[in-house]
Amino acid sequence: MVELSGVLGVAMIALGMVLTPGPNMIYLVSRSITQGRRAGVISLGGVAVGFLVYLVATNLGLSVVFLAVPELYVAVKLAGAGYLAYLAWTALRPGGVSVFAPKEMPHDSARRLFTMGLMTNLLNPKIAIMYLSLIPQFISLEAGNVLLQGLVLGSVQIVVALTVNLGIVLAAGAIAVFLARRPSWLRAQRYLMGTALGLLAVSVATDTSAPATSG
Repeated sequence: MVELSGVLGVAMIALGMVLTPGPNMIYLVSRSITQGRRAGVISLGGVAVGFLVYLVATNLGLSVVFLAVPELYVAVKLAGAGYLAYLAWTALRPGGVSVFAPKEMPHDSARRLFTMGLMTNLLNPKIAIMYLSLIPQFISLEAGNVLLQGLVLGSVQIVVALTVNLGIVLAAGAIAVFLARRPSWLRAQRYLMGTALGLLAVSVATDTSAPATSG
């Protein structure tokens, strides 16, 4: 039986991470603005499958590999931190643009949209860290059936992430128009996003915790 405290803990972490601008949000917003809500929803489908891949892989023991080879875990974590730092720089650099600023992008097929959404999520360092290090901490050995607990808690994260991202996809166009009429707000959003990404990059790079195993 999954403990309520674990469900709430995972839900809060998932909410905090999905609201922090990252690769998934940047991709979903850009697609929704340039190609419409349908493209954003299809891309979100790929993101959802990426979540499921992490959920199944982690609960089948992927985190054990990182426990056995801690150097690999550190390498993945630092690579993720570097990617976040790059995203922060692209937002904060002179001439940088907001994630909600309209820009030209090729109109891709539904298949390519789905695939790009999937790959964006699979290569998202925030998601890797969540599944390999954060969610397993809410599993109680005393509650029994560790595998079931891991699947349930991971499902909670997926529901929270998809709900928030769907709202972002549906509202992206309206938000872009709103900010386009207010250039100072657009700049503020860009600086806030860049700062948040930079802080997350530092947090990931300096975190000394080891991955926990969920199975």
